Amino acid sequence: MLRHNLTILAFLASIFLIWNCTSKTDKKEQLPILGHKYTEEKTIDGNTVTDTVYHEIAPFSFTDQEGNIITKEDVKGKVYVADFFFTSCPTICPIMKSQMLRVYEKFKDNPDFKILSHSIDPTYDTVEVLKDYAERLGIKDASTWHFLTGDQEKIFEIGQTSYLATAMEDKNEPGGFLHSGAFILIDQEGHIRGVYDGTKEDQVNKLMKDIPKILNNNEKGA
Repeated sequence: MLRHNLTILAFLASIFLIWNCTSKTDKKEQLPILGHKYTEEKTIDGNTVTDTVYHEIAPFSFTDQEGNIITKEDVKGKVYVADFFFTSCPTICPIMKSQMLRVYEKFKDNPDFKILSHSIDPTYDTVEVLKDYAERLGIKDASTWHFLTGDQEKIFEIGQTSYLATAMEDKNEPGGFLHSGAFILIDQEGHIRGVYDGTKEDQVNKLMKDIPKILNNNEKGA
């Protein structure tokens, strides 16, 4: 009887250990929601509840390499990666695009995944220029990877205030612009879930491991 009880206790202990380890792993794997947040009180069914409001990408409207208007509604419910570049960039952009190609190749067949690459030099980067640039990268189908152009000030604004990324004109910089090399991971609700250095292979490897965590789950971060 004693041996039987010890066996049961050992079994229960192993189950608890597995559950405990799994819980910690799941929590560890959950991606946070980045950016500022605040709480607000709401009245629901006569009860006052406190809700957390997270930083969210603002509404936008830009034009892609096919001449299509791309808005926030087009990526609603999708997971996407955003970045900022310009086609004549003499410094980090070629590295960024070679790394983004890896992301594209891995997830291009998933209809719930997109890439938005914003040109910070829309005067030069017209629809025609972006189309040629995309084709030279081997991107002939714009349904997954959108190269965007539009009003320069609006691109600068959404870069700095929504994506929290550097995007500005600077005549002292090579090419005349200063921009972040960040790849920004956005979830289905427009929240930033990760920021990665798009010039570093190991950072992009991490991005590709993190994308499925929100692509396959609609959970919120802590």
